[in-house]
Amino acid sequence: MPTIETSERLRSTMMLVLLACLPGALTLLWQHGWGLLFNLVLCASAALASEALLLKLQQRPLMPSLTDGSALVSATLLAVALPAYAPWWVAVTATVSAIALGKQLYGGVGKNPFNPAMLGYAIVLVSFPQHMTQWPGAQLLDLGASLQQVFGLNSGGQPDAWAQATVLDTLRNNRSLTVEELFSSHPAFGHVGGKGSEWVNLAFLLGGLLLLQRKVFSWHAPVGLLASLFVISLLCWNGSGSDSNGSPLLHLFSGSTMLAAFFIATEPVSGPKLPQARLLFGIGIGLLIYLIRTWGNYPDGTAFAVLLMNLCVPALERWAERRQAVTP
Repeated sequence: MPTIETSERLRSTMMLVLLACLPGALTLLWQHGWGLLFNLVLCASAALASEALLLKLQQRPLMPSLTDGSALVSATLLAVALPAYAPWWVAVTATVSAIALGKQLYGGVGKNPFNPAMLGYAIVLVSFPQHMTQWPGAQLLDLGASLQQVFGLNSGGQPDAWAQATVLDTLRNNRSLTVEELFSSHPAFGHVGGKGSEWVNLAFLLGGLLLLQRKVFSWHAPVGLLASLFVISLLCWNGSGSDSNGSPLLHLFSGSTMLAAFFIATEPVSGPKLPQARLLFGIGIGLLIYLIRTWGNYPDGTAFAVLLMNLCVPALERWAERRQAVTP
């Protein structure tokens, strides 16, 4: 009976997380079109198939592991994080890596030391950097062009002008234009951050607040991440010249910031359990995201920031335990 109750509680939580992802997913669908749907189908199918196969190979029962929703949550996070029109095998490779190396390698749900979705994302980011930097621009591809781009069904050539550099990538490589000039002339820039990504971040913020209100997780990790990212970007903000690192608002509403804060940093298994440790965990992720965005080799550093902080979880937990022990 306890096992059944635990499984039902896990399934209920995972369904709530999927529901909270819906505003962000719908906004991405509005922004990117068919590509997001292909990613969702590919990632969900690969997650369930690889989970079933690995459970069979380990001679473990398929249920309730296959229906607890954890694989679908990892698949959904990958689907919304990956470029919408990356080749189909990028989504499949990322998902299979997440399930096999991020989850089942350690014994399944509840035992993984790394965030599965971010591990899968990091693997394809390092393995296929060219495909992982092709982000959709303002032009939406029709169904035929989308199929061609994702599945390579048409040998007649690639659709033109469908991709553009992101705000973070443009800012990082800018050497001549001021920030005002970029916002007024570059199609990737919106009001305070990335055009389109501002709405996506607001949508994931809305979903994250729902999860916070339902007490799916505590405030510590997301607040720590957003606060540290805001503070370091404010301290390092060197104006609006051509060498600017970007304003705090630009960093908060560009890239995967809100997705990272409310759906990735809050993953309960690979993150700390104690509140003080969760706060430091979020702070560390926010600082690393900014450092990688500004001075690293990747325009958005969420995956590497999370994985690096996953390595620090045992030390953070020990520190928090000692602090609790000496607190009257």
